[in-house]
Amino acid sequence: MMAVAGDRDITRIGSGSAYEPKAAYCRAVVAGGWILVSGTVGNNHQTMQVPDRVQDQCALALDHIRAALAKAGASFSDVVRVTYVLPDRDDFEPCWPLLREVFGNNPPAAMMIQAGLIDPAMKIEIEVTARVPRDAPARANSADAGQSTGP
Repeated sequence: MMAVAGDRDITRIGSGSAYEPKAAYCRAVVAGGWILVSGTVGNNHQTMQVPDRVQDQCALALDHIRAALAKAGASFSDVVRVTYVLPDRDDFEPCWPLLREVFGNNPPAAMMIQAGLIDPAMKIEIEVTARVPRDAPARANSADAGQSTGP
């Protein structure tokens, strides 16, 4: 991963999801002081299995997002915007305790959209935008971050 020194530096963070190379995207992009985390579902990246319960899917999605934020030197307290996409709006409320747990005293601006997801077994997708913290440690190129940089 490359340190974000200016608007022209872009760092791409992979997560190991099988969908990333298939659909030509990465888990997160760090650019211009922002961290843009792609829509993230609650599946196991090694097995690609999806739990049945929306709460379990939400917890897994949040774990994937937490890992991407950490690779960028951030945490959930740095998130300023979150979008939730659920096929069934009635599945949103059961996730609220998990969302309160991760965002705590730092709630972001939010939106919930009811729409279909790529796999009918998936019940929630979460996308976040965060600011790179001012005190974030300098990041150096790292092959394990699954990154690429460019002008």
